[in-house]
Amino acid sequence: MSNICDVTGAKPSFGNAVSHSHRRTRRRWNPNVQRRRFRLADGRTIRLTVSTTGLKIIDRDGIDSVVARLRARGVAV
Repeated sequence: MSNICDVTGAKPSFGNAVSHSHRRTRRRWNPNVQRRRFRLADGRTIRLTVSTTGLKIIDRDGIDSVVARLRARGVAV
């Protein structure tokens, strides 16, 4: 599964894991993304990979306006 949110574009971020002895090793922080199905107003169902922040945006604005923004950006939905 891709770790990129379709709505917000959140990607994994990278940094160092610092141990108790202060040794640094590279690590990555993955966004909390899930595959969710949404029903549009015209009755069609789409499946998006969204982060938890993307879910809050969909709850706030509605799935139809979010899909309209995605299509304006050039994403095939």
